[in-house]
Amino acid sequence: MASVGEMQLGKNGVTDNFIETLRGYFANHGTVKVSVLRSCSGREDMKKLAADVLNKLGNHYTARVIGFTLAVKKWRRARE
Repeated sequence: MASVGEMQLGKNGVTDNFIETLRGYFANHGTVKVSVLRSCSGREDMKKLAADVLNKLGNHYTARVIGFTLAVKKWRRARE
């Protein structure tokens, strides 16, 4: 589970389909890097976007914002 998966988030934003696809990636990967297209959001909005993704995924996930990339990690136990 040490491998890293990669996805892209486009101008449609965080949809239910995107969240389900992201959850599917965690079946084979421990961490998923989500590249956010610049047309989707500005640099200021990245923290809001990360909070939205984590809110929809649940409390077993954490995210780190690096430029226009979200590094999302799944944990066995719930995080606060």
